[in-house]
Amino acid sequence: MSSIKQFQVTFDCAEPERVARFWCEVLGYVVPPPPKGFASWEEFDRALPPAQQGSAFACVDPSGVGPRLFFQRVPEGKVVKNRVHLDVRAGTGLVGAERLAALEAECARLVALGAVCVRVMPADGVNESCVVMQDVEGHEFCLD
Repeated sequence: MSSIKQFQVTFDCAEPERVARFWCEVLGYVVPPPPKGFASWEEFDRALPPAQQGSAFACVDPSGVGPRLFFQRVPEGKVVKNRVHLDVRAGTGLVGAERLAALEAECARLVALGAVCVRVMPADGVNESCVVMQDVEGHEFCLD
């Protein structure tokens, strides 16, 4: 039996490139090189049938450690809370006021990129602080 070690996270969205570029900024990811034979993603996109143009985009961890993120256009809009979400580890190793300050600083950076701060959840004696957010198309994620 084989053991799968790599995976990608796929987002359904209306504007794949816009959402992908947002996540590149959030995570320090990059857009991978275009397919062989194409000088750019724009050139590749123009070679597709009109209905498929702009229908997908991706970003990758430049170190090769994190999962690939794939964004695909779907016709329907988001209507309910995500069943799976990303936790962006912005406060790892920090506790108390120092952690909350780091999370709030990252929250402010992401809001400037188009994210929405939904709720700041201060430490409660059991759990450390985290921030619930939404990306540029409303996908929920947490800063923790």
